[in-house]
Amino acid sequence: MTDPKKDHNGADEQHGRLRDGVDQARDAAHHAFDSARHRASDAAHATAETIETNPLGVVVGGLVLGLIVAALLPRSERERALLGGVGRKINAAATAALAAAKDAGRAELDELGLTPNAAKGQAKSLFQGVLKAASTAGSAAAQAGKEQVKSTS
Repeated sequence: MTDPKKDHNGADEQHGRLRDGVDQARDAAHHAFDSARHRASDAAHATAETIETNPLGVVVGGLVLGLIVAALLPRSERERALLGGVGRKINAAATAALAAAKDAGRAELDELGLTPNAAKGQAKSLFQGVLKAASTAGSAAAQAGKEQVKSTS
């Protein structure tokens, strides 16, 4: 026959292992939830910071994403009939706005003297200035060295 005391201890041991497993699973789930919450919070902060520092980039990125999604979705005949002319008008307006923005930007850069030729000239002038400063520093170092040698002789 089986000993009832022995069976009771085995059940307690099994119950204890089951409780430990449940506790471990609960702890792991709690840790995973906290980790996911922190990652989501970090992602939200990073997104907010990106939007604050570069709002135009976010808008352009959203527009590009929208264009990609729109290009991938098939158009129905009804959409073509209703929106065909509107799409051509929007495309023409966007092309004209882009051209105007480019022209205005170029004019502003020209007014500030930031043309490609001016930039090359400034870079050349800067490089020549750096070479002159290095040459002057080298000459001064050589002269100081000569004077030091003379004074110790």
